[in-house]
Amino acid sequence: MSISLQKGQKVSLSKENAGLSKVLIGLGWDEAKRSKGGFFAPKPQPIDCDASALLLKDGRLTDKTDIVYFANLQHKSGTIQHMGDNLTGAGEGDDEQIIVDLARVPAEYDRIVIVVNIYQAMKRNQHFGMIENAFIRLVDGSNNREMCKYNLTENYSGMTAMIFGEVYRHNGEWKFSAIGQGTNDPGLGELANRYI
Repeated sequence: MSISLQKGQKVSLSKENAGLSKVLIGLGWDEAKRSKGGFFAPKPQPIDCDASALLLKDGRLTDKTDIVYFANLQHKSGTIQHMGDNLTGAGEGDDEQIIVDLARVPAEYDRIVIVVNIYQAMKRNQHFGMIENAFIRLVDGSNNREMCKYNLTENYSGMTAMIFGEVYRHNGEWKFSAIGQGTNDPGLGELANRYI
């Protein structure tokens, strides 16, 4: 049975799921309905949300190759794989997915932070207040069973990026923390700088 998480809640992944190895991290969102703006108004551009995974050593991002995103789909260790960019967020279910082989993540990495930013948010005048039904969920890769899900329900108007959650190692077991923190970072580079 999937656990529904609240902001700030943590859950053990290893303890409840014996032999857990591969985890699929699914992220989803929908574009909120926008007014057309009149007959001659330009058609609004679709909102392009990009999910990324930041691999931290002792809580710090030490190398840009430790960022897995649409332009670097696989971590150098081979243990984290981004399944590709969804440019519109249209459709049911996960919009982007990241697969993590927890059993093989090198020991020096203690945290994997999952973030989402809006591509060219400033230029396009877009923000997370224009997004609804955002979620992050973790699925056991061996049986496709959803272990936990966190629905982001706050109003994130004006926020251009989001720290959805993190998978982290604690006392030899993997845990997940639901974060749901909005930021004003204009892009992935600035978001990543928070962890340097």
